[in-house]
Amino acid sequence: MDPRASIIMATALVLYTIGVWSERFAGRLRGWHLVFFWAGLACDTVGTGMMFDYVGGMQFDVHGISGVIAIVLMAVHAVWATVVLRRRDERWLTKFHRFSVVVWAIWLIPYLSPMFVAMASRPR
Repeated sequence: MDPRASIIMATALVLYTIGVWSERFAGRLRGWHLVFFWAGLACDTVGTGMMFDYVGGMQFDVHGISGVIAIVLMAVHAVWATVVLRRRDERWLTKFHRFSVVVWAIWLIPYLSPMFVAMASRPR
């Protein structure tokens, strides 16, 4: 596999994690969090595309399906964060982190699943 795909996916993890958890700790959605959400989504999308190329397209297994779901959720998350910031809705600015952490946790499933599958299939 092209090591650039792994580097891009790791970058997505770092960027998205910084955005989500800094928002959570701040207790308020800010514009710079949004930059990290969109950057994480961009890296995840590019890395996923590279991996699709490597394996010959979408794989309809837990990893492939959860990966597509995760990208869709990340996109919804970034768009919704953009809307909340534009509207300056005080209630959502201070509660948005609840949604962010859930999306981040779901995103970790396809990110970590190859590691768990490899560990489970390792000969003893």
